[in-house]
Amino acid sequence: MQGLMTVFRKELADHFTSWRFIILFAIVFAVGVVAIYVDAQYIRQEVMDTRFVFLQLYTTSGQALPLFILFIVFFVPIVGVILGFDAINSERISGTLSRLLSQPIYRDAVINGKFLAGVVTIAVMMMSLILLVSGMGLRMIGVPPSSEEALRLMAFLITTVIYGAFWLGLGILFSIFFHRVATSALASIALWMFFGFIGFMSIFPSFVQLGQVGLKIVQVSPVALFWQVTMLILVPTARSLGGGLLITPSALPLGQSLLGVWPHLVSLIVLTVVCFAISYIKFMREEIRST
Repeated sequence: MQGLMTVFRKELADHFTSWRFIILFAIVFAVGVVAIYVDAQYIRQEVMDTRFVFLQLYTTSGQALPLFILFIVFFVPIVGVILGFDAINSERISGTLSRLLSQPIYRDAVINGKFLAGVVTIAVMMMSLILLVSGMGLRMIGVPPSSEEALRLMAFLITTVIYGAFWLGLGILFSIFFHRVATSALASIALWMFFGFIGFMSIFPSFVQLGQVGLKIVQVSPVALFWQVTMLILVPTARSLGGGLLITPSALPLGQSLLGVWPHLVSLIVLTVVCFAISYIKFMREEIRST
């Protein structure tokens, strides 16, 4: 695929050197560290399960819900949207897109390179955050992670990157369909708020009052799917119960937890693939005129 690596390197350099990314990176790290600090303080006062102390850095807080996981659930979509909402239309408006395609670079290399650069950026950001908070938590609680806990954190990282890739693909999709940057940004935020509201219903127990219709809606929300996968991976004692979670005294081995999250993870992957496929087909078929 001619030109793919050229576009990828250029987009990756733009992401890591832009003030947008630097500010976003600083916010993610600041909020993530604060959430871990609060969770670690609570763990030092009361250890709920001595078998998975390190994982409790990510899943325990003094409040009703884990601060760090909630932060990831609702903030990663913002990262993906910000990286993708102006990927195409900003270059179309400035005229650089037509000049780029006049070079020996195939059109599919442009959108594939932009998407791949965004995914790598999200992966680097999340890996850095997890390593930072793990080091901070290790220093605060003095308990190193076991091999199973390390594998669960790796599975959590992969799931988070897939989750971010969906929102990145959604941002790119709207940047192709809408010629104005502001319109694509508003459309992305509106959909994030819609799915976030549905995910909110899945996180809090009150969502069961919605009945079968509510459960069907929850099952197609990427926020709800990611919440289910994350909790089943990072909480070995969690079980999937319909659209909710059940905490039991016995812990599942990693293999059984992965089997439990597999349907939710496949649904999340399918949503990501479909979103990017629509973007790809639309971009390959649309007319791009020189300005």
